[in-house]
Amino acid sequence: MLKILSPTAILGYGFPDASLDAGMRQRPDVLAVDGGSTDPGPFYLGSGKPFVSRQGVRHDLERLLKAQVHAQIPLIIGTAGGSGARPHLDWTLDIIREIAQQQKRTYRIGVIPADFDHREITTAFQENRLTPLANVPPVTQEAIDSSTHIVAQMGSEPVVAALKEGFDIIVCGRCYDPVPFAALALVKGMDPGLALHLGKILECSAIAALPGSGSDCVMGILDDDGFTLESLNPARRFTQVSVAAHSLYEKSDPLSLPGPGGVLDLSHVTYRELDQGRVRVQGSRFVADATYRIKLEAARLTGYRTISIAGVRDPGLIAGLDDVLEKVTQQCRPMIDPEAKIHFHVYGRNGVMGSWEPQPHPGHELGLVLEVMAPQQALADSACALLRSTLLHYGFPGRLTTAGNLAFPYSPSDVSVGAAYEFSLYHLMAVADPKAYFPLSCLEIHP
Repeated sequence: MLKILSPTAILGYGFPDASLDAGMRQRPDVLAVDGGSTDPGPFYLGSGKPFVSRQGVRHDLERLLKAQVHAQIPLIIGTAGGSGARPHLDWTLDIIREIAQQQKRTYRIGVIPADFDHREITTAFQENRLTPLANVPPVTQEAIDSSTHIVAQMGSEPVVAALKEGFDIIVCGRCYDPVPFAALALVKGMDPGLALHLGKILECSAIAALPGSGSDCVMGILDDDGFTLESLNPARRFTQVSVAAHSLYEKSDPLSLPGPGGVLDLSHVTYRELDQGRVRVQGSRFVADATYRIKLEAARLTGYRTISIAGVRDPGLIAGLDDVLEKVTQQCRPMIDPEAKIHFHVYGRNGVMGSWEPQPHPGHELGLVLEVMAPQQALADSACALLRSTLLHYGFPGRLTTAGNLAFPYSPSDVSVGAAYEFSLYHLMAVADPKAYFPLSCLEIHP
């Protein structure tokens, strides 16, 4: 039997001290936590910046490092710093150094970067080892060359190797989300299907419980026949439905979940409720692929963004908004940089789903986000200012007031957002050795 404690959905989201203490009293075998995701979009990978605050990550790590020292068990961090590129990895290690100095503790850390240089990807491209995921265009050399940071999701093999070296802490670059939670089980020769399925749930921690939360602790107990999920907060519980639903989370196929080296097969899984808000899961299987593939992720700079946020309440403007926005754009376009891109996001009508919105029926007021993307920030700023002022005073049939068509919640009304990025690589790469691209090194920290 193996006990895996997951403290929070993402390092920096926080967790109650009482929940962590309750979990540590059960003597877990490993502490594991996910550090990031691509969910917040390409900016953080492209820019090398974290999407969780330094204060939040430090607050979590102070408590987790203390728990690790007291229990003398491994602490595994996956996708450090949010996106898992070298700047994110170094950022996380720097926080650990600060805590170690403050607490006067020594740590032996296994560091596993997940970065690729452009030459490696170019070679794979030339050897036809790159495959696009669904709805992703084929790779081009331009996409490779324009990428800022390129990472890949490491599988379990590099983390298993680090555990065998006996590190106190393992800090990973971009990592397949279930791996930090499954790795110790794989070291011990336990079933990979059960371990990875448990990891799939534990990486989101209490989000899979009721009421769901990304900021609370849960325990996963793995044995040879299945695993059991237990909330460490008495205010939450797991149910058959909540666990089964989370097993479908972020999946295009409800019965299979592809990952590095194979597929998690859930076609024979059973979920059974136990007492005290626990759920028992059995039947998960891992099916290895004939060719081992890892998922590449990269982002590239696409321009600079400026936005303006406003409210619209005039019923005449609401009724003819599309026509007004089109005419304002036509009027301003000759005075705007030809490479600038203009977008109007209309909330209260279809601002969230756009053309997919099944009920595009506006109410008595709308929220409008005017967005301009341009090659330089100054060009985006000037275009947004021109469009905003033109729309503010644009005359349309049935206009009720000449004081202005827009209500601005903020002054200044225009916000220079800065650099914008898009995903440039979101492809699978075939590899012969799943550890070769993820070199393990040792970092010793002394007070």
